Amino acid sequence: MAFFTCIISCDTILDPIDENRLDFEFTSTDPASAEGILLNGYSRLIDQFTFIDAATDDAVNNQLNNSFKRMALGELNAQFNPTSRWNNYESILWVNKFLEIIDAGEIVWSSDQDINEMFYLRMQGEALALRGLHHFYALQAHAGVGTSGQLLGVPYIKEFIESDGNFNTPRLSFDDTVKAIMADFDAALDLLPTDYSNNASAIIPIYQQYDFNKYQVVNGSRYNLRISGRIVKALKARLALFAASPSFLNDQGYYNLAATYSSELLNTIGGISGLASNGLDYYKSYNENNDSEMIWRGTIGGPSSGIERRMFPPSVNGNGEINPSQNFVDAFPMQSGFPATVANGFDPQNPYANRDPRLAEFVVLNGSSFGGGSINTGVGGKIDRLDSIPEFSTKTGYYLKKLLRPDVRLNDDGSSVGQRHYDVYFRYTELFLIFAEAANEIGGPDQQINGMTPRQVIEAIRKRAGIAQPDNYLASIASKEAMRNLIRNERRLELSFEGHRFWDLRRWGLPLNETIRGSFFNGTSYVDLPSVENRNYPSFATYLPIPNDEVLKFPEIEQNTGW
Repeated sequence: MAFFTCIISCDTILDPIDENRLDFEFTSTDPASAEGILLNGYSRLIDQFTFIDAATDDAVNNQLNNSFKRMALGELNAQFNPTSRWNNYESILWVNKFLEIIDAGEIVWSSDQDINEMFYLRMQGEALALRGLHHFYALQAHAGVGTSGQLLGVPYIKEFIESDGNFNTPRLSFDDTVKAIMADFDAALDLLPTDYSNNASAIIPIYQQYDFNKYQVVNGSRYNLRISGRIVKALKARLALFAASPSFLNDQGYYNLAATYSSELLNTIGGISGLASNGLDYYKSYNENNDSEMIWRGTIGGPSSGIERRMFPPSVNGNGEINPSQNFVDAFPMQSGFPATVANGFDPQNPYANRDPRLAEFVVLNGSSFGGGSINTGVGGKIDRLDSIPEFSTKTGYYLKKLLRPDVRLNDDGSSVGQRHYDVYFRYTELFLIFAEAANEIGGPDQQINGMTPRQVIEAIRKRAGIAQPDNYLASIASKEAMRNLIRNERRLELSFEGHRFWDLRRWGLPLNETIRGSFFNGTSYVDLPSVENRNYPSFATYLPIPNDEVLKFPEIEQNTGW
């Protein structure tokens, strides 16, 4: 007892030893650590590999426990929402912390005063742009009509909040959220180079006072995968189109902004003549020197085969996970450009003949050669046959081809020959389609804005796809309504399986519960499968829920109606 009494009385023995952990105070003086905080803002960027399309009318997922499948079949609620982006607020807090650090002005990026100033300017621009982007992601996923009946956006967080701080922040109105994002984007544009380049002609006004050799240290081509002024301009066009859409503001002013922002940026690449020739099949090969389709992409990784192992048909050692629907296949016109109807030459017993070439480019059809094998989804197709092996074989009669490297090989022994892939965040084809949609809503098919019209854009896209010229079907389009339907269909095809369809259906206010259909070749003819999967979204799912635990913890955050 005396011994333990002595031990307890010795404060120095019981004091914890310093764990030597670095804290935020250290990052305020260490350049590498501070930049590391900024780079956390590049987490949670949305790329083309979400495969959320299997929760739309374009496809099904053959994995029974897939979150998007469960959501589409009726499990979507405020506790289970695989589309939630509320966690993007963590990225927002990181960039806010970085902005606090640089506001203190204690970091020395370089001993050269000019270079140091430019690092401050550029990285502040990155942080503001990323803050706007992550708020847009949250807005896209959680905007909606609240229980008050008002169209609401999301909370806009402009400061770093400690773990024990006040997160009970109300949602802004939808319009105010859009304006706040635009304000961050505009502030970023004053600070970010249009492109990270070694070309002196690319310097924006704020940097013109500096020596060009020093400018290159900060804004040279070595940084060209980080967010730039060009990317921010494209994001502004995307945001304006989203805000203008029928389910939200349905506003001509925002359509004007979307058309203006997109056309101005497109004119920097030559307008319609700048439509990239490799934009249709950009995913087949990756070349740092041929980025003409890319506004923003990630790093080109080393050889891999993970996506192909998930998606290839089972006979070539894949899991066949995503199965395009007959609904999606029917959206492809004939090669003449006219819809695929019997009156236009469609043959139900030879359904893939004389079709839009994009169909065979994006979908593994019955009888296709793909992944090193011949794929038969009908009678005699063995493990590739429809419903042959649960959670491996197709549910619809089709397998996915788009986004996959056809030169990947998955060997029987489990080894593979991989190929290079990269994440895509924004393509020029999307920007062309943003312009076409917005300009058509302003004045119809031949509305000219900055030298372009919707008709000219859609003509160029369909010509690149292999639609026969002259495009007589496009020429027959006379009304805004008919052009709207065509633009929406072209967007469905061109951006298919890149994560757009789910959000497009909601912003357009289109039905979510279209029954998924398929097709089966019985050895002599093709048989329609009218009900592969019945979707079960609630009627109010145009506006998705705020996470339930957030609403319970923070009463200032208003839930969307129905959830």
